[in-house]
Amino acid sequence: VALKRMLNFNVPPVKNSTGEPVWKVLIYDRFGQDIISPLLSVKELRDMGITLHLLLHSDRDAIPDVPAVYFVMPTEENIDRMCQDLRNQLYESYYLNFISAISRSKLEDIANAAIGANAVTQVAKVFDQYLNFITLEDDMFVLCNQNKELVSYRAINRPDITDTEMETIMDTIVDSLFCFFVTLGAIPIIRCSRGTAAEMVAVKLDKKLRENLRDARNSLFTGDTLGAGQFSFQRPLLVLVDRNIDLATPLHHTWTYQALVHDVLDFHLNRVNLEESAGTESTPAGARPKKKNKKSYDLTTSDKFWQKHKGSPFPEVAESVQQELESYRAQEDEVKRLKSIMGIEGEDEGAISMLSDNTAKLTSAVSSLPELLEKKRLIDLHTNVATAVLEHIKSRKLDVYFEYEEKIMSKSTLDKSLLDMISDPDAGTPEDKMRLFLIYYISSAQAPSEIDLEQYKKALTDAGCNLAPLSYIKQWKAFTKMASAPTSYGNTTPKPLGLFSRVMNTGSQFVMEGVKNLVLKQQNLPVTRILDNLMEMKSNPETDDYRYFDPKMLRGSDSSVPRNKNPFQEAIVFVVGGGNYIEYQNLIDYVK
Repeated sequence: VALKRMLNFNVPPVKNSTGEPVWKVLIYDRFGQDIISPLLSVKELRDMGITLHLLLHSDRDAIPDVPAVYFVMPTEENIDRMCQDLRNQLYESYYLNFISAISRSKLEDIANAAIGANAVTQVAKVFDQYLNFITLEDDMFVLCNQNKELVSYRAINRPDITDTEMETIMDTIVDSLFCFFVTLGAIPIIRCSRGTAAEMVAVKLDKKLRENLRDARNSLFTGDTLGAGQFSFQRPLLVLVDRNIDLATPLHHTWTYQALVHDVLDFHLNRVNLEESAGTESTPAGARPKKKNKKSYDLTTSDKFWQKHKGSPFPEVAESVQQELESYRAQEDEVKRLKSIMGIEGEDEGAISMLSDNTAKLTSAVSSLPELLEKKRLIDLHTNVATAVLEHIKSRKLDVYFEYEEKIMSKSTLDKSLLDMISDPDAGTPEDKMRLFLIYYISSAQAPSEIDLEQYKKALTDAGCNLAPLSYIKQWKAFTKMASAPTSYGNTTPKPLGLFSRVMNTGSQFVMEGVKNLVLKQQNLPVTRILDNLMEMKSNPETDDYRYFDPKMLRGSDSSVPRNKNPFQEAIVFVVGGGNYIEYQNLIDYVK
């Protein structure tokens, strides 16, 4: 909603206006691109009058008679380039929108350039948009994509980090969270664990919200900006969790569709990039091998199959794709019939929309065709994505890893020695083996003896693993052992439902032989448990000493005594150091 308002020159778009939109150019930097692309398609941009969208630092021609909407970070180089645009008189008028608040001095730089270029009247509006975060789902956001290694787990936990670097990282995180709450239009009540990076974030965010509320003239949380009534009577809870409370989950192999896509494929900002394996046709001797095609697919909120199955165990997904395909095939004959009636045998979809013959048959054909073609597109998309995932599962035995790790994490008896798993040349990549061993190391109540450890290290080295992560986890474990008891993951293990082959009929695209049909049992992961305690106001040693901040209270009182005793209706969970899709899915299941 905020983006659409910005693209409409910062006035809310009117629903029923029949007029053409005002044509305009959108200029963004990489940050702006990352924020817009998961949310608005090119078609949607065009519907809003955006005829061209260009990167700020690309060579752009002057288009003197159109307004330009800029959406960029207020960095030194961006501002220099904007001033240059003003001097070169590239556009008719300039709407400058900053992703994050611009400083006074940089604003003066732009003003000086505008005066120098005699373009003051053309700078129509300058806005701080407070949109410095990326929304990937209706209920999920990330801070950034361009410089994500700056706020990563590694950046925060580097042993040689200086205080000033840490300050910068914390400020970056807080800036994004602040933008998130400005956009939401709500002031949260903040809870966080003590003595962690999460606590530093909480202190800074509380201060920033507090200062903004005090500044009555410029407060971002008054009047019309407040989220239109949805949260106004009840404030959300913000739980800041530190990644260090649970390092096993992010290492864990997974079994649900979205988390698998994220784990094994190249999946960023809701787009998955696949390399299509070259066809198996025999290439004539001496011919160059076929180049692998790269294909990318967008997995969006409008994709009904994705929305329905992104949290399902993989076997179920494969089965559903198959069912969709069969129901489509039944309809496909209908499509062929319709096409022949309409005299367009070929695949030319364009022709369909051109025909405006008004017979009833055509009308029904025209209305049902696009729907069917869209259905076909989604089936093809998920067939390709699921097949790519399945190849990884089979070649790396990820089902075995997933099941084995679940057993380790729930302290059940293991049917096979860990050493055998690590030494099995057919199971997994060196990274898979390292992840497995780290989970074992993190989850075990007492660390393996030195003799055993040497044996494991040798097996890992033989398997081609880099042992650096182990030495980090060793120190980490020694350090956290003093701080807290080991995390429990509940005691449930996935139930195998026998092998797939009998679920999948022989006509299936997915050859599932030998892949275990595991079904998940619902259990709460540590992050979800913490949320549950804090939302429902349950007393629990795990969360009893969490700090409590209420930016609306006049004096910042540092108490962990919550003011309100009622359970919360809404919560935002943010993991400092990075959450992941396993936890996201677990929270969604908890809510259901």
